Amino acid sequence: MTPELILMMLAAVLAAVVLYTFIGFIPGTDETSVLAPVTLAVVLAGAPPQVVLAFFIAAIVTLNLMNGIPTALVGLPGGVMSAPLMEHSLLLRGKGLASDTIRKMAVGSAIGTLISIPLSFALAGLLAPMADPIKNRAPIILAAGAVLLALLGKNRILALVAIVPMALMFEALPALYRTAGIIPEDKKISISFFLGITVGPMLITLLELLNAKRRAGLPHGDRTKTALLRSGFTSQALMPGKLISPSEGLWSTLMAAASTPLFVLSPVGLTFLLGEASVADQKNDPVRRSQRAVTVMSALTHSTYLAGVIIPLVALGIPISGVSAGPAGPLFNAPPVYDLTDNLHHKLQMPGFIAAVTVGALISVAITYVIAVRWSSQITYFVMRRIPHEAVLALFVAFILLLAYIDAGIPNIFGVLLIGVVCGALNRLGVNYGVQFMTLYAAPGIVKALASLS
Repeated sequence: MTPELILMMLAAVLAAVVLYTFIGFIPGTDETSVLAPVTLAVVLAGAPPQVVLAFFIAAIVTLNLMNGIPTALVGLPGGVMSAPLMEHSLLLRGKGLASDTIRKMAVGSAIGTLISIPLSFALAGLLAPMADPIKNRAPIILAAGAVLLALLGKNRILALVAIVPMALMFEALPALYRTAGIIPEDKKISISFFLGITVGPMLITLLELLNAKRRAGLPHGDRTKTALLRSGFTSQALMPGKLISPSEGLWSTLMAAASTPLFVLSPVGLTFLLGEASVADQKNDPVRRSQRAVTVMSALTHSTYLAGVIIPLVALGIPISGVSAGPAGPLFNAPPVYDLTDNLHHKLQMPGFIAAVTVGALISVAITYVIAVRWSSQITYFVMRRIPHEAVLALFVAFILLLAYIDAGIPNIFGVLLIGVVCGALNRLGVNYGVQFMTLYAAPGIVKALASLS
C-alpha cells in the first residue's frame, strides 16, 4: 500500500465524516437514499477500491450514530435505523436526559463497531471456501433472499406477491429499450433502477402534492417547533466507563456479537428484536430500561450494517443481505466500473479489505464519538436553522435523474419515474427496501425460471 493510497483513504474517510455528520443531523433522511448515490459517485469517479471501501465504511459509521442524535434531542427520527430508538429516546427526553442519551448512543456505536468488524471477517473467512458453490446458485439464493426479507417485513403477503411483478418490471424496461434501439443489445441497466427504488417513497410524497385533496389535508401555516436542553451545550467527559453502566456495556457487546452471524436479516428488525430482548428483565424501572435500550440498539445499528456489508463483500462478491443489496449496492454493481463478476470482492485481497475497513471504521468512530459527546447540540442547532432539508433531498433527486439519463437517455428518466412510483407505493404498503433491492438483483433468474415454466 503506497503513501499516496493511504493519503487518499484518509481524505475519503474525513470527507465521509464531514458530509454525513451534517446529513445525519437532518431528520427524515433515509440511509439508502443518502448513502448509495454518493458512494456510486465515488465509484464512477474512478477512486481505487480501498478508497471506495474506506469511504463507505466511514459513511455508515458516521451516519448511523448521527441519525440517532435528532431522535434524542428533538424527537424526530434521523433515519430508518433510528426508528427503533424513538420510544426510548422520547421517554428519556421527557425526563431531561437527552444529553445523557446521546453519550450512551456514542458508546454503544463504538462497541458495535469494534465487536462486529473482527467477527465479520472471521465469518467471511469461514464462508469463503464455500463461495463458488454459493455463487453458482446465486439466482436461487437471491430469490430466496427476497422471499426471506418479505417474510420478515410488515406486510408479508403483499411483499411475497409483489416479488414477481417487480422482477418483470425490472427486466421488461431494458428489453423495451433494446427493442427500440435506445441501448445496445449487450448493455445492462441496474444502477439507475436501483436509485429509482431509493427515491420511491419521497417521489410518492411529492406527487401527492399534485392532488388537491391530499394537499389541502396537509398542515398549513405552522412551523415545527423543537427545543434543545441547555445541558447539552456544556462539555462532557469522554471516558466510556463514565457514560454507561457495566450491564449496558455487557448487553451491547453480547447483542452486537449475536447479530453479526444474522447478517442476511433486516438491520431494522434485528435492532428492534435484539434491543428489546436485552431489556426484558428491566420492567420495573422505565428509565434504566430505556437507557440500556438506546445503548444496545446503537451498538446493533452498527453491527448489523457492518456485518451486512463485510461478509457478503469479502466472502462472496454478491449481495445476499439487505444492506449489501441496498445502501452498499454500488460496491457490488456499478456499471461500467463494477458488476457482479468484477467488483471489490475480486479486486481486493484480505489484507486490503482489513486495511480499508479498519481505517474507515476506527477513524470515523473516534471522530463521531467525540462529536456526539461534545458538540451534538451545537451541530443540531446549526443544521436545524441553516440547512434546508429540501435542498439536500433535491440534490439527490437531481443526481438520480442525471444517472438515469446517462444510462439510457430521456426515456430512462421516465422509466426510473415508473420504478419510483411503483416501488414507492409498495414501500408505503409495507414492501420494504430489502425486498425491492433483492428482487432487482434476482430479476434475471426469476424471469428465466418463469419462462421455463411456459
